[in-house]
Amino acid sequence: MYSLRPATAVDLDLCFDLHAAAMRSYVAAVWGWDDGVQRDFHARGFDPARTRILTVDGRDLGVLIVEYRPDEIVLGRIELHPDAQGRGIGTALIRGVLAEGAASGRPVTLEVLTVNPRAQALYERLGFREVGRSGVKVRMRH
Repeated sequence: MYSLRPATAVDLDLCFDLHAAAMRSYVAAVWGWDDGVQRDFHARGFDPARTRILTVDGRDLGVLIVEYRPDEIVLGRIELHPDAQGRGIGTALIRGVLAEGAASGRPVTLEVLTVNPRAQALYERLGFREVGRSGVKVRMRH
């Protein structure tokens, strides 16, 4: 159904395009979308070592960024192209991260934009609970 591959430096533009496809409306609702500003922000934060590319039926359709800290696992980013949404792929990816947390005895945390109720509902269905808010973001923990 899908696979994950490590990102490389060559994936910078692909990851930006996937981010824009998945998140443009949410980012625009909070900060406004300026393509140049968003590209610069993305380029400064792009870390291929922590990034995996989701491939579905031979197409690169998503990004998964997970940070493994000593006391927690942070689901930094899960972004799926609309063509990959609603197919259970995001749920399966998150459950994989939750299994890593359970196996290592660490909680899994994340932040989600307040303007993204669909993602918040998914996280809640998977057992995440709100533990705080900071500006336009909700911090959640499993």
